[in-house]
Amino acid sequence: MKNQYDFSKAQRGKFYREGAALRLPVYLSNDVQTTLAELADAKGIELSALVNELLKKDIELIKMAS
Repeated sequence: MKNQYDFSKAQRGKFYREGAALRLPVYLSNDVQTTLAELADAKGIELSALVNELLKKDIELIKMAS
């Protein structure tokens, strides 16, 4: 790194986008990812679609239990 950087021509908020949604990366263990990928292939859907489907069901179960 440099000792100093010239920010005299910088623009505050140049890359700010109001309402932009933050997408969090989610890392699965190898065995879970392998199993879910196989299930998604068997159903003929994308892995992310299967994971979203499963999580939505879990969320409903959690809501019903509380």
